[in-house]
Amino acid sequence: MEKSSAVTGEMEKAFLRLSSEEREAVISHGVALRLSHLKKRLFLAESKIRHFEEKYKITLGELEAHGLPDDADYEMHEDYVMWRHWTGVASKAKGDVDVLEKIAQQGLYLGETKYAGH
Repeated sequence: MEKSSAVTGEMEKAFLRLSSEEREAVISHGVALRLSHLKKRLFLAESKIRHFEEKYKITLGELEAHGLPDDADYEMHEDYVMWRHWTGVASKAKGDVDVLEKIAQQGLYLGETKYAGH
């Protein structure tokens, strides 16, 4: 067994030793923290994408359909690489946010609702 698999297996065993109530609390808190992080990352990625779209007056899809201009300079090539990177980051973050929001829609752990303004 790989080291990371062994560590994951041990964490899973320890997690399963918790009461179901405690596991739900851990999941609830974890989802909330992770959603916050991913939404910030998505906001950053979308801001970077908007910057490139405004700078070049074109979307990445349109640029890729037409190709880089023949006279594209070094900066445009570098921007293109970063544009693709941030587009990938945004796509992954959006997918992860969507999944975690579905989990969050199941509701906060009931024992913790007093901290959620209820």
